[in-house]
Amino acid sequence: MKQFKRFGFALLGVLFLVSCSNDDDTTEIITGDYANGILITNEGPFNNGTGTLSFIPQDLSQIENEVYQGVNDEELGNIVQSLGFAGDDAYVVVNNSNRIVVADRYTLENTATIEEGQLQPRAFAGTNDKGFVTNWGDPYDNDDDFVSVIDLDSKTVTGEIPVDFGPEKILYNGTYIYVAHQGGYGQNNLISVIDPTDETVVKTITVAYSPNSMVISGNTLWVLCGGKPSYADEETAGELVKIDMTTNEVTLNLAFGVTDHPSNLTAAGSNMFYTLNGGVYQTTVSTQALPDTAAFEGSFYSLTAHDGYLFGTDAGDYASRGSVIIFDITNFNQVQTFTAGIIPGGVYFND
Repeated sequence: MKQFKRFGFALLGVLFLVSCSNDDDTTEIITGDYANGILITNEGPFNNGTGTLSFIPQDLSQIENEVYQGVNDEELGNIVQSLGFAGDDAYVVVNNSNRIVVADRYTLENTATIEEGQLQPRAFAGTNDKGFVTNWGDPYDNDDDFVSVIDLDSKTVTGEIPVDFGPEKILYNGTYIYVAHQGGYGQNNLISVIDPTDETVVKTITVAYSPNSMVISGNTLWVLCGGKPSYADEETAGELVKIDMTTNEVTLNLAFGVTDHPSNLTAAGSNMFYTLNGGVYQTTVSTQALPDTAAFEGSFYSLTAHDGYLFGTDAGDYASRGSVIIFDITNFNQVQTFTAGIIPGGVYFND
């Protein structure tokens, strides 16, 4: 792949850097403004090298890769797992390097790097004054998993909440923190409910095995569970689980076939989407039954719905650059494809 050299000049007081397209249609244009666009986390090669961030402007006209490195002249670290926003900051969770890289969400300039109290961090959620990060601890030890607590003003770790093994995705609904325990190197079947004020687990909710994704719709938490895979001790069916967040009780379980293991639940308005067996399925937040047929065909590493579009990532061979494919959410026509970094995993909207 061609390497880009960046040339800068001042124009009317605005930093403006320009380069050109390469053979895989990756365009790199630096404006220094990453608001009103889309950040892509690219995991990078496992156990060597670095993960990266890519940026797509709101008009979906181009992609810029290695944006954090371009701004800061430093690497993020090994396995860029996920990203979360809090206030004016983006918190980049770097798994194998055991760190949280904090950057201004609009300029991507580094503001802090948090390494204290992080051991195999996975995902971040922020409240008004605190950040919460799921950590596996030693992935071979099911008794040391925790959620670290970060003071958002000082960017320092102030606490640690012990939780059941394999904490992964994390969401905040304005009252509680919800943690899905996918299970790390095994499988778990719990959702932890954390009170962010006193930093304690107030309840655990039993769902199907391997809860891999969650969305919030009103007072409902929808949880998609993949079930135990075929290589586990006993293969089990995936489920779509509905939880009333007023009572934190399960109100509906929709079971898939025993050999069906769905993932990537995402929502836009009243519509929800997920991936299963090489297809993307569509349902609604008022559903009482699972759809019988896919809305369209496609296998994706991640799937995210936002503002009239579906963003699917393709990790390819997991060793070279992957891609981001964008679909119109109304008719599922493909509207754009970009080459991103190695293993593009998450799509985050900086608006």
